[in-house]
Amino acid sequence: MELDVVLAVVGCLGVVVAAISAAMRRLPLSEPLLGLTAGVLLGPELLGVLALEPLTAEASTLHEAARMLLAISVMAVALRYPISEIRGQWRAVTLLLVVAMPVMAAVTAGLTWLLLPVTAATAALIGAALCPTDPVLASSVVTGKDAERDLPARDRQLLSLESGANDGLALPLVLAAVAVAGGLTATQAALESVWQVLGAILIGALGGAGGGYALRYGRRHGATESAPALFFTIVLALGILGLAGLAHTDGILAVFAGGLAFNLTGTGTDRTTEVSIDEAVNRFAVLPLFVLLGAALPWQHWADLGWAGPALALAVLAGRRLPILVLLRRPLRLALPDALYLGWFGPVGVSALFYLTLEADRMDLSDTVLAAGSLVLAVSTVAFGLTGVAGRVLYRRATTGPAKTATG
Repeated sequence: MELDVVLAVVGCLGVVVAAISAAMRRLPLSEPLLGLTAGVLLGPELLGVLALEPLTAEASTLHEAARMLLAISVMAVALRYPISEIRGQWRAVTLLLVVAMPVMAAVTAGLTWLLLPVTAATAALIGAALCPTDPVLASSVVTGKDAERDLPARDRQLLSLESGANDGLALPLVLAAVAVAGGLTATQAALESVWQVLGAILIGALGGAGGGYALRYGRRHGATESAPALFFTIVLALGILGLAGLAHTDGILAVFAGGLAFNLTGTGTDRTTEVSIDEAVNRFAVLPLFVLLGAALPWQHWADLGWAGPALALAVLAGRRLPILVLLRRPLRLALPDALYLGWFGPVGVSALFYLTLEADRMDLSDTVLAAGSLVLAVSTVAFGLTGVAGRVLYRRATTGPAKTATG
């Protein structure tokens, strides 16, 4: 019954998105925000059509949904740009991964410890889960004709590649936080991190390269035209995700590595299908997860947080990333408007849900972890849905205008 309701709601929302898709890129509205709002309206707190248990009880279901959505999203990121352009950004992306991401985890943990009555170990769990930049929400501000017109190519590339890579590379930080909280020993966390990362890169590289060569072979014999190729990349992403899961490695990182290998070994025309993948993910594939999330939001646990819950959400959105990008703007070779834009539009989203529910699977979490993390996630979805268009316009006005940004 619940599945039928979700399918019906997603179908109706899909029709709405298809009808107003062109206008949505010019409105303070995003597909994740639309799905989240529908889930809240239909959830047990309002209309009661979707009588789901709170997130604390639905963690495993939402974890698997987030895992598959992230896999498709990071595959799209890996195919979004030519390998030559990706190589040109590796220094800046490495700086964001090695310096900015751990600092974002530490800042978020510090804010949590200051504002909530939790231990340092609990704060570390929340900080690690919320540190990755989400590729699903980020894609909505870096793709499409309006983004290409208003934003420099380098800004779009940095945000895309960072969000694709750090979704998987945040796992060692999460495992370290689990170790601090007592769920693993330090040695276990270190050994698992090494295997999760190196095993994922190996599996992803082999799977992506194999897929690329297979598609080239099929194209030579006229077996894979553009539409089948589109679905092939989605199936390839899910296949690599499954292989990584069987090997107990980082599936999201494996898919991103596989996408890069596929990009490198493919025919060179496969990126033309990426636009279709992005459209599918950003406009339609996000809807089921965010409908489920909206219906499973833990309102009572949020109320138990008191004033500290909203204060934490706002503090994390303002302090987790923006000041760090401003401080790093010189080594990143960013002008101040670019640092401000990339600092704000580095959202907490599906990746946070993935890691929060992963932590719940690894250990007996207090309700505070999922409550605080999901509140930040929900506020982030609303904030970035409402400010996407305005932020792009403000950036354009702060620089030399459309003429310059169109050539970036």
